This record gives sequence, C-alpha cells and structure tokens, in this order.
Amino acid sequence: MSGPILVAPAPFRSAGLRATQVAAALGRGLEAGGWQVDLCPLADGGAGTLEVLLPALGGETAAVEVGGRPVGIGLIEDGGTAIVELGGVLGGGDPDAVPASSAAAGELLLAAAQTGAEVLLVGAGDLRCGDGGDGAVEAIASGGGIAPRLVVLCDVRTPADGVAWGASGDGLAGALAQACDARLESGASFVLDVLDGDARMKAARAVVVGEGLLDLHTLAGKAPGELATRARQSGVPCFAVVGGRTLDPFGGRILDLQAVLEADTLDALEAAGRTLAELV
Repeated sequence: MSGPILVAPAPFRSAGLRATQVAAALGRGLEAGGWQVDLCPLADGGAGTLEVLLPALGGETAAVEVGGRPVGIGLIEDGGTAIVELGGVLGGGDPDAVPASSAAAGELLLAAAQTGAEVLLVGAGDLRCGDGGDGAVEAIASGGGIAPRLVVLCDVRTPADGVAWGASGDGLAGALAQACDARLESGASFVLDVLDGDARMKAARAVVVGEGLLDLHTLAGKAPGELATRARQSGVPCFAVVGGRTLDPFGGRILDLQAVLEADTLDALEAAGRTLAELV
C-alpha cells in the first residue's frame, strides 16, 4: 500500500498541547524516518474545534465581548454561520475545572447571535458544568432568546444518550436542545467529514491518532476512537500516540491499534514519530 501517513491527533489537553502542535511534532519525526505525511489535526467539538474547522471552511476570526472581555469566534459563509467554542468562557482554560454555573455559555451564544449569523455551530465538547446547563438557558432567556439555529457538537456518548449525543457538558447540550431546539451532532464525525477524513484515510499508508489520555471515552465518541474505528473498517493500519492510557488491552483490540506509544512533550512526540517510522 502506498500513500502518506495520515497524522490525525486531537489536542493533548493535560499537557497543554494543541492538535496542530502534536501533529507537527509527530510529522517531523515521521519525515525524519523517510515518510511523507498528511497532517490532519482533529477535534471533537471541544478544545481546538475552531482552530481545525476555520481553515477548512474558509472563514475568518472575530471577537465578541462576554463579561467585559473579548472571546474569539469564527465566521464562515460570509458571516452566515458562526463557530463558537463554549470552552472559551467555561472553566477558565482548566480542563479539569467544573464551573458551578453555565451562564457564561449562554452569554457567549447571545453575543455570537448579535453578529447576524443565521446558524451557530457550537462546540460543547470537553465541558462540564455544575448546573446541568440551567444557567446558560436562563441567560439566553433573559437576553431575549436566540434567533439563529443552533447546531451543537458533542464529544462523548453514553448508552442513555443514544444518537442524541447529550452527555457533553454534563447536560449543557441536552439543555440547549430542549430549550432552544438545538440539533445535537457528534463532534468527531462532523469534524472528520469537514476535513474529508475518510478519503484522506483511505489514501494513506497508515493512520496515526493521538490524544492526551487513551481511555473508555476514546471508545464513546472521541475523535481518535472514531477515526481508528473507520480505519479498522477500511483495512488501514492505525497507530496511536497518547499522553497516557487507562484503556485495557481489550479496549485496544476493539480499536485494532497496531501499537500505542506514550509521549507528552513536543520532543517526546517527535521521537515517537521517528519510532513510528520504523513500525509502519
């Protein structure tokens, strides 16, 4: 099988590394080993969603004010659609934070609606909040409601969620669906489709996925698990580089990963890429 190595990691949130940084470091290692690479940094509705979608969709950045400070959003389709990451106002950038109130998320959606967008593409993955989304809904109601259609990208599914993908945000996505008639979608599938992930994967010699922690959530809607599953179904070898792992060997067999390497710094990731160059 010919073709480049598709390097498609998600952010390593615990290490503070963006998906673009991880992909570039792994790519340097693979190129040093003589391979061509196709860099395809991923997100699944949470951190990094705006960064990976905006270039692919041909948009531009903009800023709205929430709580007296600017928050970046993306505008595509001549401003007809706004891409909004709720993580920009919830948790203060701490991936382990659980804010008591989700009100700031509602305020951000109201501010994004004021741009004149007809659709808000909302990244709600990687989020937890203590009020189940009630604060966001109340803020939206107090602000007069939202006219644009909401499409909420979620990152983790539980059996009770079914196809609704409502686990994201400890109820925030579900609250938006109920109160604002938001449509919930798998963030991983949405991003992969926008980035033409299937075609790029099938044209590749092998796939390298990655994330900060390989765990049961990887199997339940995270981007690395989604791409690894698609690679398995298409017969394309898949490798993983992760910051850490708690997924047991059985879980690894479900994803059919050829090898799992651990690295959580840029230097270690580049070294992992060189190791992968010998394994592929």
